Amino acid sequence: MGTISEQKPHAVMVPYPAQGHVNPMMKLAQLLFSKGFHITFVNSEFNHNRLLRSRGPHALDGLRDFRYETIPDGLPPSDAEATQHIPSLCHSTNTTCFDPFLKLLGRLQSSASAGHVPPVTCVVSDGSMTFSLKAADALGIPSVLLWTASACGFVGYAQYRYLVDHGLVPLKDESCVTNGFLERKVDWIPGIDNLRLRDIPSFIRTTDPDDIMLSFFIGQVEAAHKATMIIINTFDEFEQSSLQYLSSIYSPPIFTVGPFSQLLQQIPHNHSLMSSIGSNLWKEDTRCLQWLDSQEPSSVFYVNYGSITTMTSDQLAEFAWGLAASKFRFLWVVRSDLVEGGSDIFSKEFKEEIKGRGLVVSWCSQEQVLNHPAVGGFLTHCGWNSTIESVCAGKPVVCWPFFAEQQTNCRYACVEWGIGMEVGPVVERKEVRRVVVEVMEGSSEKGKEMKDKAVEWKRKAEAATRPGGSSYQNLDKVLDLLLIKKFNPTC
Repeated sequence: MGTISEQKPHAVMVPYPAQGHVNPMMKLAQLLFSKGFHITFVNSEFNHNRLLRSRGPHALDGLRDFRYETIPDGLPPSDAEATQHIPSLCHSTNTTCFDPFLKLLGRLQSSASAGHVPPVTCVVSDGSMTFSLKAADALGIPSVLLWTASACGFVGYAQYRYLVDHGLVPLKDESCVTNGFLERKVDWIPGIDNLRLRDIPSFIRTTDPDDIMLSFFIGQVEAAHKATMIIINTFDEFEQSSLQYLSSIYSPPIFTVGPFSQLLQQIPHNHSLMSSIGSNLWKEDTRCLQWLDSQEPSSVFYVNYGSITTMTSDQLAEFAWGLAASKFRFLWVVRSDLVEGGSDIFSKEFKEEIKGRGLVVSWCSQEQVLNHPAVGGFLTHCGWNSTIESVCAGKPVVCWPFFAEQQTNCRYACVEWGIGMEVGPVVERKEVRRVVVEVMEGSSEKGKEMKDKAVEWKRKAEAATRPGGSSYQNLDKVLDLLLIKKFNPTC
């Protein structure tokens, strides 16, 4: 029998330390693990401690071939139960994480030499953690870039350099956000003609030439050229024009291997990873699933703004009274850090109004909720995880994008994919009520089309991830390429 180093390929996974990035990286890790890989999953120390609190003190003990490591994120201590300040986190990871990660790879190599773990086959880097591509290159290790957002969002970020070089960004002054400048059509991207400047990821909305997020993403999309391959959590038919454009500007091969959650359904449910590995940084409230079990099919409207979105108390009140006025039952996730002042922020009048038909929780298992037959629609911030999960569940969406490529996803959901309608950006209770009713009743032509399109895209996602489907085949291609490079890294 061979030694451990001869038995398994070894992937080192490096997610950006925010919930919306950890989740898809974990799903890809599960897929690779199920295909026989040894996994080293690298969390930030901050998130490692959050996971221990949310999932229990032994949650990260790991399996024999699924281990956890940590690196510091370089930031001072902050609120232990909230996502860290994103610009600060981007700057810090980009400038401080290379050395500790390089040292971690060195320790893993030493451990491999001693026969404790297999030699590192590849580093799988989040698209926002490209310092790890540089570290892999320094040690001659093949690198995979996992773009955890949408392909259309990737296209948007890839325009940042063009926008700066042509003097469109940074904005001349703050009035550009409101004077119609952002309605300008984006007409220079081959094969893509549906975008306006306002649909480009939102970090262009700055007047600061030294804006952290603008320069960060210019650097990240340029660093992606150095990867051995690029993986995107999407499927070919869903984002065809965006994928064609990206393939025309990037030399590393691009593989659509999604939706990850659908591919994971191909793994037997008794596989050890299905119950032993999780990534939720907040403790889940399981009451909501029991509550949904008691509701009629398609009778509940689900609301969740993701892990980073924040809002004012006035915006929350408009959402609240709009939901109440719709008269539909609803499940609403309100994180403790969603609004300043905590989660106990609803008036007695509102609580009385929704008694018996509204449930507010702090966090939940979103995929389980979206796939529950009682849920008929979804109000979302349009983060990519939420968007692709709604597609997998066949549920239409109401879009309230907050930042980053959420604006791009919103545009595609409403215009290209036909599964959504936008509310806001100014939140008004009458508008909230109107869109909730339209999505839930589906009585208008628009509402019926959205429901039909949502079901159609669900079927196409399922087809892409079944044996013979495009994503299923692409996963096999990724595995073949990684194994070739395991034995011949110069390929």
